[in-house]
Amino acid sequence: MATADERNSRTIHTAACLIIGDEVLGGKHLKRVEVIEDDEDEIVEAVRRMSDRYDLVVTRHDDITYQSIAKAFGLKLILHQEAYERMKKLTKPSKSHPNFSWDVDSPAKTARLRMVRLPIDESRDLAKQALFTRDDLWVPISVVNGNVHILPGVPKLFESLLEGLKPFIVDRLVDPDGKGIFRAIISTPMGESAIADYLTELAARVAPKGVKVGSYPRWGKKNNTVTLVGRDKEYIESLIPEVVQNVEGKRIYKEGEDDEPEIVASVPTS
Repeated sequence: MATADERNSRTIHTAACLIIGDEVLGGKHLKRVEVIEDDEDEIVEAVRRMSDRYDLVVTRHDDITYQSIAKAFGLKLILHQEAYERMKKLTKPSKSHPNFSWDVDSPAKTARLRMVRLPIDESRDLAKQALFTRDDLWVPISVVNGNVHILPGVPKLFESLLEGLKPFIVDRLVDPDGKGIFRAIISTPMGESAIADYLTELAARVAPKGVKVGSYPRWGKKNNTVTLVGRDKEYIESLIPEVVQNVEGKRIYKEGEDDEPEIVASVPTS
């Protein structure tokens, strides 16, 4: 075990960032965010641990994601026939491969097939292991070990498929008492420092009821956000008028819905 002085002076070969706070996690069901390098051993260790510890795990596909997660759970990479057929149907011609043919083996075809070779447990229902959330996309959400969801790495596709995942999991987002997580959002023009004392007092007062109070500055925006999160919807609703008054804000239902529209300058055409 290295001493603190040794750690403080030795050559830096590796680095890590630990981000702590409900602000990052959104104060909802999300309990942990990890960032690891694109390394098979790192992926295997992390995905095994998180699959065992959490009910729902979401990750993104990168160069070695499928093969690493398959290895983590002792699975084979198997061509998913439905994903392959959808790929052939929905993929548009590429200028970089003008002579591409699905009927001819080529490096381009091999690269595309890699994207539909998924970690498959042949003893389980195949329909539960690849979810198609949009009719206009061939890309599936690969579900491994029942709770590890692998989404595409492209940000817009990731967001779209994550949204599409909701119908598959919404019925499971409840506690044993049948109460789901409820989140109220209040928009405020006041800065975080101006309302910090009130929110600190409020947080201590509502904590015994299982309610968390969040304050989120929105850089570059006119309004900031205060949230109340918990399982007792009726109690949270009763708090909203008080919070609105004390932060001089208003209740909204989607963050940013009261933002002023951005003014886009017109560009002369001549």
